Amino acid sequence: MPTRPLGRTGLSVTTLGFGASGIGNLGYARPDLDAAQAVHAAWEAGIRMFDTAPHYGLGLSERRLGEALRAYPRDAYLLSTKVGRLLRPHPAPTGSDLAAGGFDVPDDLVRVWDFSADGVARSIEESLTRLGVDRIDIVYVHDPDDAVDDAVSHAVPALIALRDQGVIGAVGVGMNQWQAPLRMVRETDLDVVMLAGRYTLLDRSGEQLLDECESRGVAVVAAAPFNSGILARPWPQDGVNFNYGPAPDEVLQQARRLAETCREHDVALPVAALQFPLRHPAVASVVTGMRSADHVADAVTGMRTPVPDGLWQATR
Repeated sequence: MPTRPLGRTGLSVTTLGFGASGIGNLGYARPDLDAAQAVHAAWEAGIRMFDTAPHYGLGLSERRLGEALRAYPRDAYLLSTKVGRLLRPHPAPTGSDLAAGGFDVPDDLVRVWDFSADGVARSIEESLTRLGVDRIDIVYVHDPDDAVDDAVSHAVPALIALRDQGVIGAVGVGMNQWQAPLRMVRETDLDVVMLAGRYTLLDRSGEQLLDECESRGVAVVAAAPFNSGILARPWPQDGVNFNYGPAPDEVLQQARRLAETCREHDVALPVAALQFPLRHPAVASVVTGMRSADHVADAVTGMRTPVPDGLWQATR
C-alpha cells in the first residue's frame, strides 16, 4: 500500500486507512471474530493506519482493534483515536445504545462531553487501557461542534503540550463540517484534520479548508468518502443515505449523474469515490469503515483500480 507524509509531522500514513467505527457495531452487531478478521485482512493488504474513538460502540471499537493489533509490532503501524467524549457508567441504561448513539451495544456506559485539559488527559489514559498500547500516534478532538471555543482554548493546547512532550505524535481535529476546522487550523497549531464527508466526489464543500491546510502544511485525512452510503454502490438506489439521513432528491440525482459518468469511463462509482479525495495535495489518506474482511477486500481493490484522467476531467 502506498504511503504519504502526514504533513510536517515526520509520520507517514498509508493512502488507505482502516476506519474502526464498524467494528464497534455501528448500526448492527457483528461478532468479535468478524472484527478480528477485518483487522487482519487489512494488515495483509498493507494497510498500516488504523483509526478509532471511544464513541464507537462505547469503547468496543477500541477494545477490538487493540486486541487484533497485538499480533503485530507496535512500531509497524500508526494508530489514532479521539478525545471529547468520556465514557461513564449509565445511570439509567435502556439495554441498547442503538437509538441514542447508533451502535448496537449495551448502553451500560454513557458519553459525557468534556473538552477540558483534564478531560483530554483522562480520555487518553482510558483509551490506552482499552487499546492495550503504550502510546497513540494521532489524537483528534472529536466533533466539538457545540464547543469550538473550548476546543481551541483547552483541548487543543492540552494535546499540543502532550505532543511537545513526546507523549503523542500529532494533534488533530475530526469533524463532519469544514467551518470549525478552518478556524482551528488558522488559530491553533494543528498537525492534521480528519474531515468526514465534506471532500468527496459528491460533496466538495470542504475545498476551502483543504486549500488552507495545504498552504499551512497541515495534513488532511479524508473520511467517509461514500457520504454514508450514497456513493458505496455502482448505482445509488432510492432511499439511500447521504450524510446519515435519507438523500434529498436533488442529491440523489446528482449522485446518479456521477454514476452514469463513471459507467461511461468503465469505472464503478465507489472506485472513483474512494480515490477522489487523494487528488487534492493536502490529503494524505482516505479512511473508510471496514467491518469485515470482505469490506477490506473491496476497499483495497477500489484503491488499486486504475481510473482514467478523462473521468476526473468529466466530474470536475
